[in-house]
Amino acid sequence: MTAVPAPKLPAASDDETLVAAARTGDHDAFAELFRRHADQVRARITRIVGPVAERDDLIQQTFLRLYQSLRDYRGACALPTFLHRITVTTALDHLRSARRRLTEPLPDEALDPLLAVEINETARAQAREDLRALFFALGQLSPKKRVAFLVVAVEGMSLTEAADVVGASAATVKQRVLAARRELVDLLAKAEVAHV
Repeated sequence: MTAVPAPKLPAASDDETLVAAARTGDHDAFAELFRRHADQVRARITRIVGPVAERDDLIQQTFLRLYQSLRDYRGACALPTFLHRITVTTALDHLRSARRRLTEPLPDEALDPLLAVEINETARAQAREDLRALFFALGQLSPKKRVAFLVVAVEGMSLTEAADVVGASAATVKQRVLAARRELVDLLAKAEVAHV
């Protein structure tokens, strides 16, 4: 992604001030919102869809959706929560539209940024294989189960928070998480047996 030049805004601008300015067409304010939240969006997109080639496009789509939604945003929830919903929706739409299962192993260059920097090559090779197996297993889940599992089990959201983000009841989210966990355990066990 190209670097965005530093805006000429007061350093103490909070998200709500930036949102108000961005609503009036202030591109510097929106650029600052992007700078503040892009790393979190990238991390969430990566957790949900994996380190896929389309990831940067999905991040841009997320912020485009945020920009288009600013006029409707009334601050009922904090901006990071609102942006999280948009991020999850963007990722879920991608998973649904792709309607494909991950069949080709992810290349090393896609996995390496997710690994600890200071590990030896043997540990790095094992970590790559573990990540490949995990992303393959996640790719076998339905998009709704995958997203529910990742926001609850990986990001640590409560069922109520996750329900708000994914647009389902807490009970439905709980069922999706439990089903995803069972499927992942089975898929990873099968992968382990296949490599023995």
